[in-house]
Formats: sequence, C-alpha cells, structure tokens
Amino acid sequence: MSAHRASPDEPWPGWSTSRAAQAVYGKHLVRIGQLIPALLYSHVMDRQRLAAVHAAHRQDLVDFQVSDLARECRDDLLETAAVLDALALCHGHGSYLPRPYQEDSSPVPRDVELRTDASDVAGELVRHDHQHGTSTTGNIPSALEDCCTDAERDAVRAYARREWITAQEKWNDI
Repeated sequence: MSAHRASPDEPWPGWSTSRAAQAVYGKHLVRIGQLIPALLYSHVMDRQRLAAVHAAHRQDLVDFQVSDLARECRDDLLETAAVLDALALCHGHGSYLPRPYQEDSSPVPRDVELRTDASDVAGELVRHDHQHGTSTTGNIPSALEDCCTDAERDAVRAYARREWITAQEKWNDI
C-alpha cells in the first residue's frame, strides 16, 4: 500500500479537485478528503450499534444511542454538506432538480443529481440552524421549499461552506 500525501490538489488518492473546489475550500480540501471515509465508516457503525442493541431488546440503550445521535446531527449535516459540495464543485456546473422531484423515465445527469444532493443536505443544515439557533456565522438563508430557485439552492450551499470553513478555522486555532 502506497502512502498518499494529501494536498488540496489531490486530497484523496485518485481524486483530483477542480479549480472551483480549490477556490472555495483551499487548504481545507485535505480535511474533506479525510472526511469521506470517516463519514461512511461512522454511518455504518452507528447503524450497526443501533441494530445490535435493538436485537438485544435493550430499549434503554436504544433510547440513549438515539439521543446521542440527535446531538451529533448538526456536525453530521455540516460535514456531509461540505463533502457533497466539494464533490459537486469538482463535477462541473449545471442546474438542480426541481422540488418536489417527480421521477420520470429520463436518466438524471450525475452532476445535476450531485448538485441537488449537496443543496438538499445544506438545506437541512439551514433548517436545523433556524430551529436550534446553532449558526456560528449568522446570516442564515431561508430554508428550501418546494419550487425553490437555483439561487436559493446556491445560497444554502454557500452558507454551509461558510459554517464548515469557520468550524475548521476554530478547530485549527485550538
């Protein structure tokens, strides 16, 4: 196994970032590359733990783990929004799928689907911050609603970027 030295140009082996992603995230792209396997692993492990305590009929532990997951929800939304946004920036530009999306027979281009997913997760972060007052940068955009515009989707993604980069800068100052 070769040792990969992460950089903003190649934060993860074989993943070359775009100029758009580098302009937005800069040195923080290395951290995003680290988050990809960490998010996947933690998601699987959280589900595995919940399934195990449920199978053991330990409702007290299920309740505890669910409340613990709820507390970590914002961090998960923030990290996932940053990863999806960086991936979307690396896969070109395009429009978004309409809200609500109606499945039809034509295949959706992957870059459009990825941009939509990035904005949907960022929109959930916005909803969370409005509800719980957890924004660190302020100026929270409106939550996404049905029939939202591309500009509104871009605004929630920009907000998620700002929040994530601010969190990284605070973490680096510690």
